[in-house]
Amino acid sequence: MIGACLKWVERRPEVDPLTGDVGTDPRTSGASEADQAALEWALRLAEAWDDDVVAVTAGPAGAEAVLREALAAGAARAVRVDLPAGAPSEAVAAGLAGALPGADVVVCGDWSLDRGSGAVPAFVAAHLGAAQALGLVEIAPGEAGHVDAERRLDGGRRERVAAAAPMVLSVEGRLRLRRAPLEGVLAARDAAIAVRPGPPVPEHLPVRTAPYRPRARVLPAPRAASARERVLALSGALVDRTPPEQVVLDPEAAADRILAQLRAWGYLDR
Repeated sequence: MIGACLKWVERRPEVDPLTGDVGTDPRTSGASEADQAALEWALRLAEAWDDDVVAVTAGPAGAEAVLREALAAGAARAVRVDLPAGAPSEAVAAGLAGALPGADVVVCGDWSLDRGSGAVPAFVAAHLGAAQALGLVEIAPGEAGHVDAERRLDGGRRERVAAAAPMVLSVEGRLRLRRAPLEGVLAARDAAIAVRPGPPVPEHLPVRTAPYRPRARVLPAPRAASARERVLALSGALVDRTPPEQVVLDPEAAADRILAQLRAWGYLDR
């Protein structure tokens, strides 16, 4: 079995300038170019190995539109993992992996349009215990379950990789998806799509964190006449400095000593 992971995203998002809310329109939503390329590679591998493609997506009911496009193009089955829009990558990957038990090959787009983190393929590979190849631009099928691929490196270089099943391949969006025949489009309209419950999603998602950076202090301008003296004054090259020392204290005394030193340096209010 070959899995093709697709994501239903807004390809032309409109952002409210006052609230920052991102509006979605079903008429302009669908799979990204990278996900369409992933589906095309999956179909080509299935043709070479006489296998079936299972298209999967994680999202609300509207996400079934990308699955019907996959069925029209030649996918044998489609599965939607029921998750809210904007679910974290860990939950999405867990749901996709659960919908593809025993998959020999899973093909994903290298990054999505809405977030662009590219984390889902790595999480899927971890859940399936599969090998992973990232940023592929070409895939050449060998014997069943083996591929020779080429991926892009920095500086215009390329790298050839060989992978064997089970494996997760993430591809760039440089390959166009085949045009679905009319018969497939009509059949996909009424095709059954399996729906699986997704993993639990935390109510409060973690916010972006950053290292602590103390607020900059306002210092008076140096009263030096020449440029050299101003540089010396700004760099503190001629200022007497307290030499480092090593002290051995009890935990409570050590904490008081640290706080006193931080206050002396100006990091804490006096």
